[in-house]
Parts: sequence; structure tokens; C-alpha cells
Amino acid sequence: MRSLVVYESMYGNTHLVAEAIGRGLATAGPVAVVPVADATAERVADADLVVVGGPTHAHAMSRENTRKGAIDDARDPDNHLTLDADAEGEGLREWFDDLPVAVAKGAAFDTRFHLSPLLTGRASKGIAKRLRRHGVELVDEPESFFVEQGNVLEDGETARAESWGVALGARVAEVSTAR
Repeated sequence: MRSLVVYESMYGNTHLVAEAIGRGLATAGPVAVVPVADATAERVADADLVVVGGPTHAHAMSRENTRKGAIDDARDPDNHLTLDADAEGEGLREWFDDLPVAVAKGAAFDTRFHLSPLLTGRASKGIAKRLRRHGVELVDEPESFFVEQGNVLEDGETARAESWGVALGARVAEVSTAR
């Protein structure tokens, strides 16, 4: 099974989660973990499983203006934020707009504060909806990984992401061998 993990990350937390998911998926076969800018249609077409994630901004997937706000916040030295290397590229919304129909299994994740989704929103819900619109069959419910004040992942989140990756890989491998 070939897996592709696609992420959008502003301050590195979603990137860390994507890498951890990739380590988990590697137990089931080859995996590539790429920023959204490197997630070409060819890479998506070559994958048996596509896992897509991004940060929750203003209750949903980021938009151009929320990404610009995050970049501006990182440039303010009082905020002590560091931009992810690929933060200034396109976001998931634009990527989905250009993505052709995909025939794969998939899953969605996000990073957000550990509060009720009614208060924070969940980018993973929108990501899952867009994946389904592109012909991707979801193999699990959208998953959230949590960030603390100070913009760091909560303790144990990368381990939980890696375990989720293992579970996703096993689920897809199980379905593939059952056919």
C-alpha cells in the first residue's frame, strides 16, 4: 500500500502531526509526507491512501486572509512564532480547487485548540467533505490533534498521530486484502 500525507502548516504543528502520521503509515508500506505545494495530481493518483490535514483557522480550513494574518503574526517578534518552511505557499482550499477526481481511500485531520468544536471549529470536517467531493472514500472519521496556548502541540499528540497512522494503514490493508 502506498500512502501520501498532504499537509498545510503555518507554525509547524500540523507538519509535526503529518510526519508522525507518516511514521505510523510506514508500517503498512511506502509513504510520502509532503506540503500542499508538493502534492501534485500525479502523487495523489499514485497513492492508495491519501491523508490530508491542516490547521483550523476561524472555525474552518485556512483562507488566504487567515494565512496572511498568521504570517503577519509570526513576523511580530513579540509573538515568538516561527513559520513553517512552506507556510507561505498555497493552502488546502486552493489545492482542492485544482485537484482532479481521485480514486483512493482517504482520511482528514486538523490541528486546533483543545476546546469544544463548537468554539474552535474543525478544519478536518471541511477537508473530509472536499475529499469526498473528489471521489475519495474516507476510511475513518476526521481526527483532531491539539495545540496548547503558546502554539505547541499538547503532550502525547505526536504519539497519538503515529498510532492513528498505524490504524489507518492497517484498516486500508485489511480492506484491500478482503477484496
